[in-house]
Amino acid sequence: VQELAVTVDHGRKTLLDEVSFPVGEKTLLAVVGPSGAGKSTLLGALTGQRPADRGTVLYDGRDLYRDYAELRQRIGLVPQDDILHLQLTVRRALAYAAELRFPGDTAPAERHARVEEVIGELGLTERADQPIHSLSGGQRKRVSVALELLTKPSLLFLDEPTSGLDPGMDRSVMHMLRGLADDGRTVVVVTHSVLSLDVCDRLLVLAPGGRVAYYGPPGDTLSFFGFDQWPEAFEAFETERERDWAGQYRGSRFHRRYIEDATVRPYAPVPGGAGAGEVPSGVPAPPPKAQSWGGQLRTLVRRYTAALAADRTFLAIMVALPFVMGAMARALSEGSLNPESTLNVLLILCVGGVLTGAANAVRELVKERSIYRRERAVGLSRSAYLASKVVVLGTVTVVQAVVLTLVALVGVPLNVPDGKGVLMPALVEITLAVALLAFTAMMLGLLVSALVRKEEVTMPLLVLLAIVQVVFCGALLNVRGTPVLEQLAWLVPSRWAFAAMGATIDIGTVAPSEKTADPLMDHTVTAWLFDMGMLVVLCLVLGIAVSRLLRRHEPVVMRR
Repeated sequence: VQELAVTVDHGRKTLLDEVSFPVGEKTLLAVVGPSGAGKSTLLGALTGQRPADRGTVLYDGRDLYRDYAELRQRIGLVPQDDILHLQLTVRRALAYAAELRFPGDTAPAERHARVEEVIGELGLTERADQPIHSLSGGQRKRVSVALELLTKPSLLFLDEPTSGLDPGMDRSVMHMLRGLADDGRTVVVVTHSVLSLDVCDRLLVLAPGGRVAYYGPPGDTLSFFGFDQWPEAFEAFETERERDWAGQYRGSRFHRRYIEDATVRPYAPVPGGAGAGEVPSGVPAPPPKAQSWGGQLRTLVRRYTAALAADRTFLAIMVALPFVMGAMARALSEGSLNPESTLNVLLILCVGGVLTGAANAVRELVKERSIYRRERAVGLSRSAYLASKVVVLGTVTVVQAVVLTLVALVGVPLNVPDGKGVLMPALVEITLAVALLAFTAMMLGLLVSALVRKEEVTMPLLVLLAIVQVVFCGALLNVRGTPVLEQLAWLVPSRWAFAAMGATIDIGTVAPSEKTADPLMDHTVTAWLFDMGMLVVLCLVLGIAVSRLLRRHEPVVMRR
């Protein structure tokens, strides 16, 4: 690591300040420091999640940022948040991860053998068929590490792996990391815990401002600072702001031995090889052949379907919602669609379609953000990921919409003046309109999920979405001819679905009023196809927008 520097606010604030250090193989390095010292920033720079503004990260003489496409397969990263589908069992989660991460020509038997090998290596054999959500914090962290070890990375990073664990579990996790380093890996762990630093080979202490206050053996750290306990040292970082921690270290024997001398040796010129700090000669090995786009899509669809099927709460809501909304619409029909009930029935169908679609999708991207970010870093296709969501959620949503419409209208006289819709039977056309509305609302839910930062804010936004659909659909207000209101309604899916259903039943004749005297609701093929076509256009626009928003959550080095 050579002179990494990261600044924000146009250079006015420094997060990392000329950080340099070497890490060898079979080494366990812990990174500690007070809050705001730049530990997470350093981790982002070392893994390519957020490359440094200046400086280089050389991995076996290769520039990480330049050769990221190849080196990312040799780097494992366990973020603080879980990168697992908690509903799946340990073995199934690892099996799906192996399918996504292994080269496309890997034999299934080879993947299975590697999964079983990692399960045994991490001591998870007895828990292999247990759902991940039922595991303890330490066991869950072991599964996260196991997932990263599938591809046999030689460099493993962990962000706060012992956060929230009791001292015993803390010690257990650190000893596990010690064992992984002894097996030949380089392990770098960012931590707030100082309970088990004695098992590490090297300790990097960052002072406020992102400067190196110490790098060397953990046992010499406190004596170097002049303290007996770690709390005293951390308190000093906060209170002695004027103390030149980095300068004190640069003038010490530790800096000369563990940084200056150790940095020269790995990059010393060798006969026929590269010069100091240069990339070795020869053509870099190409990255392993990733799984094809279709293969990724099939794996993602199977994994997502399995995760949803294991979520009993989601299944209960998914089954109950269309029946409840359909029963409400049926009750409001008063036995048939008449001038008094028609608007109410179509309104409930619109609200039901929007709720079923948006409720399915509004949490799906934000709750998997850590998973997506990590899998994207190791080669996951963004479009395959989004397509898997659309395929699975779209299928669920369309089925719900069909059930909703049939519960509401089967056996209910629609009283269409000529007895049929504009192209097909009236019930079929209404079902298609509700299904397409629900699908569009699902895409809108994915957009919200891609926009928000926290899962907790999705439910209030879902309520807001439902209210907007009610206001702008055209059942309560006359949106046609009202400046601004009419233009805003063009962006609301329920406006077009309501108009399509109105065109099907010739609502201007069945329930004549100022609100239904709308060309979009004319009982003509042109009006119906235009309304349905606008829903398709909205779907496509929303899909493009979601894809662009997903890009924001990818490693920065992949966007360059």
